Order: sequence, then C-alpha cells, then structure tokens
Amino acid sequence: MANRPANAGAHSAGPQRGPAAVPPVHQASPPPVRHQGVAPSRTAPARRRRAPARAARPSARALAWLPYLIVLAGVVVGLFVTWQRWLDAALGAGVVGGALLVAAVARLLLPPDHAGLLASRGKALDVAIFAVLGAAVIGAALSQR
Repeated sequence: MANRPANAGAHSAGPQRGPAAVPPVHQASPPPVRHQGVAPSRTAPARRRRAPARAARPSARALAWLPYLIVLAGVVVGLFVTWQRWLDAALGAGVVGGALLVAAVARLLLPPDHAGLLASRGKALDVAIFAVLGAAVIGAALSQR
C-alpha cells in the first residue's frame, strides 16, 4: 500500500481475481505542459542585444510623460491662480477646465504608447471623461461671472 499512487481507489489495492478482472491498459503519458508565451529552454531563440540608445534622442518613455506633465502644469497653474485671486476664482477654474480639454485632445490624437498616464482606460472613454469634466469646470467658471 505504501507504493500505491495517491489517486488509486479502494479497488486498486492489488490484482483483482475472477471474471471482473480487466487487464491493465497501458496509456501513453500525457504531453508535457507548455505555458503560453514561454518557450522551452532548449529551443529558446537567441536574444538579440539592443543597440544602446543615443544620448541626444529622448526615449519613448520620457516622451510619454510629456502630455501628462503639460496637463498637470495647466491644472497647477489654474489652482494657483484660484488661490491667489480668490475673488476671481472663475479665471483659475477656467484654466483648470482648459487643461482638462487639452488632456482630451491629447488622448484623442496621441497613440496609446505616447499618451502615457493620460491613457488609463479605452481611448473613447478617456476622451469622453476628460471632455465632460473640462466642459463642466468651464461651465462652472462661466456661471460665476
């Protein structure tokens, strides 16, 4: 019993005798499991080394931050104007709304790999959210004038 496989039932404790005895069927072992996207180590293709990036050309990752930083700067400027000119807060709110509309246009025009942190959902949903929020903030700013 100690050498019996773990999935063996009560009837596989030993050879069966009598008319119900069935000769063992020798099945082929199942094929090895291959995980998706992972090549076996023996047949893995040789990886090519990438050429080092030039120092003068900024990488795509750095450029992906640029639209986000522009929108963030616009929002910060708008909040600063609102803070400094609290009697005329509509101007600062208009700048914040404009920055959100710039984010909508940037997300609409840029490909997903260059949109950076502006791309968090699908393109249509991102553009719709930025446009609705920007229009709402600008509408609130215009209603205060």
